Amino acid sequence: MVLGGPTLHVRGEVASTEDLVIECTIESASAVWCEGCAVTVGENATIKGDIVARDITALGAVSGTLLATEVVEIRKSANVSGRVVAQQFILEDGATFNGRVEPQHLQTALTVAKHRRAERDAAPAAAAEPRPAAPRPGPTIVTPGERAPNYPQS
Repeated sequence: MVLGGPTLHVRGEVASTEDLVIECTIESASAVWCEGCAVTVGENATIKGDIVARDITALGAVSGTLLATEVVEIRKSANVSGRVVAQQFILEDGATFNGRVEPQHLQTALTVAKHRRAERDAAPAAAAEPRPAAPRPGPTIVTPGERAPNYPQS
């Protein structure tokens, strides 16, 4: 599936269950979630946020964590800054990469990403559930000779 065009600007997460070619701008903490699929960031695309996929190929600008269960490839036209977590990392001659590569953290990073996504997905459902109203205090009955509670003594 191709997502985009030069005038498309997405603010929020893009999730797909099939291979994805991105040709637009996406801004979000968790920008692209395409677990088990391939993501290609086009030459004119800009991604500000994390990408989770099986394979990630960057030809455009990416700022964030690139988390791939198999391979991250940064081509010579790409400008990538952030963290790469993958079994395999390919940096083409002439590509711009400013960050760190952490293949040893793949399983941990994937577990954390799945947990954060599950929490984020559960949050709107929890917010939509009606909450019981707090009990309202009833009137205070004071008999002659008594003072009302929390009322200053004279």
